[in-house]
Amino acid sequence: MTVRKGEPWGGPGALPDDGIVVASDLEARRAVTEARRANRAVPTLGLLAGDLARTCGASGREDRLRSAEAQALPVDLGEVLVDGSLHFFVAHLVARRSWWRGPIVAAMNAQFLGDWDVAPRSHPGDGRLDLFEADLSLGDRWKARSRLRTGTHVPHPGISERRVKAVQLDLAPGTSVWLDGERVGEARALSIRVVPDALTVVV
Repeated sequence: MTVRKGEPWGGPGALPDDGIVVASDLEARRAVTEARRANRAVPTLGLLAGDLARTCGASGREDRLRSAEAQALPVDLGEVLVDGSLHFFVAHLVARRSWWRGPIVAAMNAQFLGDWDVAPRSHPGDGRLDLFEADLSLGDRWKARSRLRTGTHVPHPGISERRVKAVQLDLAPGTSVWLDGERVGEARALSIRVVPDALTVVV
């Protein structure tokens, strides 16, 4: 059930025997992709590290995942058609030519992107993606970069922020698309949507 304000999210639950322990967003994405493309149920994921794990409050201890301390959480999944080719992401999608020039798009299911607190209000179980679009001057990029660690880069007049269930975007030529930290290629068009409660994760 998609989380609602004031209601608990998830509950006690250890990683089952057929669950998979993952130590990065990329490992999680690959497990999801393998299951989806084989038309199998996505296994429960035990999160040790990565931006989704940090957002969900993971301890980094594998022994906790199979203990009475463990918490099982329903988590959304990002789906994207990259020029018509279907891909998945668990934490974030980033489309950019460079951090220093040209438009930047980030669709966030997690709060964090590495050391950056990109989406302070993002929640991976609310049935939405936090979408940011920016095309800043070089000076403003330096300022925003310095404030990303603390999540104080928004609001900013040069950064558009909205929460979406689905969105279609046209990109400038030469724009690369990164899913959970892995470059999947260049694209001219993206069709992004969120699949609510598609995953169960354990932290």
